[in-house]
Amino acid sequence: MTDRRVFIKQVTSSAISIGLLQTLPSFVQAKLLQGPFPLPRSTPEIQGISSAGISKFLIAIKESGQEFHSLMILRHGHVVGEAWWTPYSSEHRQQLYSLSKSFTSTAIGLAVAEGHLSVEDPIIKFFPELLPDIISDNLAALQVKHLLSMSVGHANDSILILEASAPGVLWEKTFLSLPVVFAPGSQFMYNSGASYMLSSIVKRVTGKTAHEFLKPRLYDPLEIKGATWTENFEGINMGASHLRMRTEDIAKFGQLYLQKGNWNGKQIIPEAWVKAASSKQIDNGKSDSSWGYGYGYQFWLNPPGGFRADGAFGQFSMVFPELDAVVAITSESVSTKTTMQIVWDHLLPEMKAVSLPENNTDHNLLTKELSALKYDPPMISTSSATADKIDGKKFRLDKNVFNASAVSFSFKEGECVFTLKEESKPDIMITNGIHQWIRKGNLKPAPHSLFSLRRIDFDSIVAASATWQNENTLLLTWRFIETVHGDSLTCIFDEDKITIKFLFSVARMQNKPDDRADITGKMVV
Repeated sequence: MTDRRVFIKQVTSSAISIGLLQTLPSFVQAKLLQGPFPLPRSTPEIQGISSAGISKFLIAIKESGQEFHSLMILRHGHVVGEAWWTPYSSEHRQQLYSLSKSFTSTAIGLAVAEGHLSVEDPIIKFFPELLPDIISDNLAALQVKHLLSMSVGHANDSILILEASAPGVLWEKTFLSLPVVFAPGSQFMYNSGASYMLSSIVKRVTGKTAHEFLKPRLYDPLEIKGATWTENFEGINMGASHLRMRTEDIAKFGQLYLQKGNWNGKQIIPEAWVKAASSKQIDNGKSDSSWGYGYGYQFWLNPPGGFRADGAFGQFSMVFPELDAVVAITSESVSTKTTMQIVWDHLLPEMKAVSLPENNTDHNLLTKELSALKYDPPMISTSSATADKIDGKKFRLDKNVFNASAVSFSFKEGECVFTLKEESKPDIMITNGIHQWIRKGNLKPAPHSLFSLRRIDFDSIVAASATWQNENTLLLTWRFIETVHGDSLTCIFDEDKITIKFLFSVARMQNKPDDRADITGKMVV
């Protein structure tokens, strides 16, 4: 019998009954009717999950207080549930944070398979010109596998130290200068600097960045398109983070690992590497923690079994071999443990060993629920007499840490256009929908420097809204939908003066004040 996890055949309209097509969302029907599609779609029941069970899972998500942005559930190689909470949508890339590390590990695995290096190679072998004058025994003993398993021997995570390197100093030199306090391999300590070093090693041994190296070997076979990976000043991909791709690409990555590296009948990643990367390489704490069940090669082990690629604020590609399932999530969770626990407690128990009877009533209801998921913008009042007074007027800003020199507001039916002027930079314009999200005027990515002070790491398309909190207070809410985060500006008008207060999305969700100082200014007459 063919292993159903290896879905060799692409799905076309002829592969699905007319009845099944009619139960799927219209945008999925359109894709299937167009021809081949990387991940086949199915009703949950055919793959052993009830639609009602997924509906209960959605209720648990809502009650948890965690903010999901997207979700994709795969069973037996088929997508049985998928959702994007408006204004997030399937065509946009998602910020992966440390989920990126699992791609870095994959690049190392592929480089090992091609003979470029071994996991037993000492690190000092790759950077002879950057070594300190005195090489300690622990540094000499540090191997590639120790970087992979987060057992370098540093006392603390090194990434902030690397990023703080003096101008022009290579991050690798900084890393190699740090004391290796403990014997490599002796203890776990999460170290994003180790992931950066893996990325650097890929470039050293292949002549290509990890991103370039993965394109023909991973991205192309899986039809991952449009992914981006930030480089530092040396031209090295960050390794530990800063990779962006679409939710379905994250799901395909998990499915590839579930299929032991095989995709469409071709071994993309050696099975031995998949096994090593996804197996416990080191103990990493007590098993009463979701992060204490062991660590592989840049993969975490799951408490209920299987493993996961895991990023801050709840970016996940979870793999459950015993259940033949993958769950991909992007989110802005303030408690990622809670996000994972919802999957453990409310979704996995719904996965049965056999197909279930079709239930069109429950499946139609689930389809409606999935398509209706959204985050409404703040809605208090659509109008204020102040709008006429400030329409088209420029407010010159007092000196501030953002080097913002002026702002202006213009109003037309259903919209407020906010314009920011920064010193020696082009104007930034964001169109805010009055009581609705607007993306149409914001499809050109806004610079991540926009009031962010390192809160948002990427230029991003913006979903923006506006509401009047009272006659003199305008609230602008922005979701940077190609990142995890968002921002809001409370603009208070007092005659010819303006005060702008900030609230970053993480602070909002944690019920904490923003740490950015207010900006003040005065109308230019």
